[in-house]
Amino acid sequence: MYKKVEVEIGGRKLAIETGKIAKQAGGAVVVTYGDTVVLVTATAAKEPNLKVDFLPLTVEYQERFYAVGRIPGSFFRREIGRPTEKETLTCRFIDRPLRPLFAEGYQNETQIIGTVLSADKLNDPDMLAMIGASAALGISDIPFQGPIAGVRVGYIDGEYVLNPTQDQLVDSRMDLIVAGSKEAVVMVEGGTDSLSEDEVLAGIFFGHESLQPILQIQEELREAVGKPKMKVEPKPVNEELRKRVSEVAAADMVQVITTVDKMARGAAQKELQSRVVAALVEEFPESESEIKGHFKDLNKQMMRDRIVKDNARIDGRRMDEIRPINCEVGTLPMVHGSALFTRGETQAIVTATLGSGEDEQRVESLYGMDFNPFMLHYNFPPYCVGEVRFLRGPSRRDIGHGALATRAIKAVLPDREEFPYTLRIVSEVTESNGSSSMATVCGGSMALMDAGIPIKNPVAGVAMGLIKEDDKVIVLSDILGDEDHLGDMDFKVTGTSEGITALQMDIKIAGVSKEIMGQALSQARDGRLHILDKMSEGIGTHRAELPEHAPKIFSLQINPDKIRDLIGPGGKVIKGLSAEYGVKIDVEDSGKVSIFAPDGRVGDEVTDKIKAITEEAEIGKVYTGTVQKIVDFGAFVEIMPGTDGLVHISELDTKRVENVTDVLKEGDTVKVKVLNIDQRGKIRLSRKALLED
Repeated sequence: MYKKVEVEIGGRKLAIETGKIAKQAGGAVVVTYGDTVVLVTATAAKEPNLKVDFLPLTVEYQERFYAVGRIPGSFFRREIGRPTEKETLTCRFIDRPLRPLFAEGYQNETQIIGTVLSADKLNDPDMLAMIGASAALGISDIPFQGPIAGVRVGYIDGEYVLNPTQDQLVDSRMDLIVAGSKEAVVMVEGGTDSLSEDEVLAGIFFGHESLQPILQIQEELREAVGKPKMKVEPKPVNEELRKRVSEVAAADMVQVITTVDKMARGAAQKELQSRVVAALVEEFPESESEIKGHFKDLNKQMMRDRIVKDNARIDGRRMDEIRPINCEVGTLPMVHGSALFTRGETQAIVTATLGSGEDEQRVESLYGMDFNPFMLHYNFPPYCVGEVRFLRGPSRRDIGHGALATRAIKAVLPDREEFPYTLRIVSEVTESNGSSSMATVCGGSMALMDAGIPIKNPVAGVAMGLIKEDDKVIVLSDILGDEDHLGDMDFKVTGTSEGITALQMDIKIAGVSKEIMGQALSQARDGRLHILDKMSEGIGTHRAELPEHAPKIFSLQINPDKIRDLIGPGGKVIKGLSAEYGVKIDVEDSGKVSIFAPDGRVGDEVTDKIKAITEEAEIGKVYTGTVQKIVDFGAFVEIMPGTDGLVHISELDTKRVENVTDVLKEGDTVKVKVLNIDQRGKIRLSRKALLED
């Protein structure tokens, strides 16, 4: 059955339709906004996967180049198999708000696929894919307890803007993705230009209010064409077994959840679980997995009760207390900038590297070829949590954490015109017990300052958690890994002393209220300022000079007409200079030349060479030139490489000259003075003027 619903959002019509395309999928919708069109499908396996104890949900998002009338530039002329960073991040945006809203006990393999069919380069398809995923799940038989919707929020000239276009985002001080249900906000992701907590909070709930009409049309669509939801039969709970697990484990569990050291706590928990299984497996045969499940539930509930009822955290900290911090810079001798940042049992070695324009990242996207002069790469090796596994390159989590840290630091980078380096930060997480992405932000900021990069302000970050039991709400600062895993929220906030630069919120409950979020932002600000103070003990501001072994940039402006002289035939001249001096030379169409040299002496020499090649003659200036050609009426003298002028026979000497060859011959070196340069660029020279002087 074909059905279409529409609503106006941000001054443009948003339409969701179903029943025309992909009718064999469990649920399929086409979402249109402006001239951007996204197809989203949701399909589930018929039987549950009993081999797993989690929701086997897969989200894919695909940008097709035909959507903008382009053929991919890859060798195979098709979209590469591996998703781009933008596609990966969009998958995460979609997955995170949806995952908590499936029926308890649902274990069927489920796949959501969003495909961009048309893109107008104004309206980003990512929010349409999120809306489409909720709508497709809503009309399918999959037991999804939505809907949810997502919008983008901008902040331009003091006003919040709903779903700003790509052009508007250039002038926006906020780029925030807000996902929500009817009752609450369920996911936040984005960055701001050091806006205050109040401004960010207002922007989040502006977005939440604005997405309500999208939820209404999804409900309308579901009521019209929605399939009956499959019934999920939760596994029956053996209450007697649950009680016995508690009786056997509860006393020793207190010792487990109060063990401060992460590795020791993990070992104690594993040892206790083994004892509980051994004690009960004969009494309850073939129930080992169920015993372990009840054991995990007991561990979670006792940890949460200790926080809520006893006001005590795993490591004994206050609810708003930050773990001990140690930080240092200049850790690695040969890198341009480095920092070792340790907070509790979380640690990162972070490096900063300076490069030339040739080092920019080139990414082919729907919007054309993008050039990124700033990159941040986050690596989470298995040893940092005491594990062994294959290294398969960055995971979706690694890319997501890196993107969050990128937004956090990008807001304080110097202007490209003033500091034309390409910058790369790499974070190697060497220990992890919560908030490794925030350690990356702190260490990245310090590494940049250690490299002498004039950032506007240092940036720090902290991860906030939440324990909500009935009406009791506890907000935790600087959460541990277990507090994240067993808690209800992971809310990461980064910023300077002036305001917020990036944030990311995920929740495991139905949503969080404005009051809870306001408390979390306020508590995060206090934690951030404390961390910034600790960072200042390691390095308070950027170094006055770049490291001795960092490349130096020399810039000069030449006449655009002289670019061809600098490049030379087939690039011969510029390649020769680069090879001779070991430098990189970037030439812009405007005539701006940037030289990336290993040291100042080399940079000065190359600058002088380029000036000589591209220099233009000046009236009244004296040059030493070479006679290139003799003619009856004078001599042509090359005064600079590729630039010559005419010394008329009357300007050769103070006395009358019968033949030019009486004074000059081809190949002679002669000093001449520029008398005039006409409108056509012809240069008139004189030897006589110097003799008279």
